[in-house]
Amino acid sequence: MQNMSAATPAEAWKKLREGNLRFVEGNFTQPRPTPEQRAALAAGQSPSSVLFGCADSRVAAELIFDQGLGDMFVVRTAGHLIDTAVLGSIEFGVEELGCSLIAILGHDSCGAVKATIDAVDNGEVPGGFIRDIVERMTPSVLTARRLGYKHPDEIGADHVLETAKLLLSRSTIIDAAVRDGRVAIVGLTYNLVDGRAIVRKVIGDIGDPDVVEAIEIQAD
Repeated sequence: MQNMSAATPAEAWKKLREGNLRFVEGNFTQPRPTPEQRAALAAGQSPSSVLFGCADSRVAAELIFDQGLGDMFVVRTAGHLIDTAVLGSIEFGVEELGCSLIAILGHDSCGAVKATIDAVDNGEVPGGFIRDIVERMTPSVLTARRLGYKHPDEIGADHVLETAKLLLSRSTIIDAAVRDGRVAIVGLTYNLVDGRAIVRKVIGDIGDPDVVEAIEIQAD
């Protein structure tokens, strides 16, 4: 058993929210880790959140949220697509490390989204295992289209919501943790230009009424 985080979902979200604000404003607080800090972390880890995001090189999770070594348990794949290794990794963060928040991070101008849209619209299916990425994302693209979304960034934002639903439906461990109130899920999209992580979906209680109000306004 690893060290367990004692943060609540609200505390974990507050840490990420404030970190992203610092990143947007350019007011970084995380220094380069010292040898002493690295040595201390070698004994164990206690991150407060799992960050499941896209592998895009421009979406570096620790930088975006101004976090340091040991602060987040990060899982990244192209298009934040789920497979059994991803599920096991996120479950490990929740069950073994005690993370109380799962943040799903998509972004605008996503190459995986564009490739899937091209495949759906024009039959341009890539080769190799890139094809697997397109096949896994196709249900999200089709769902977004049925909802009336057309722009790739709109489809990408809806894919974040579909990812959250898939996590809950595929993992009984994550679903139980959310139902018990031990874990909350926040779906986010990152803006490449201004650096903001925009809340698209909240499942559970993160103690942030401003976020709930913003989501309700977006839904009108």
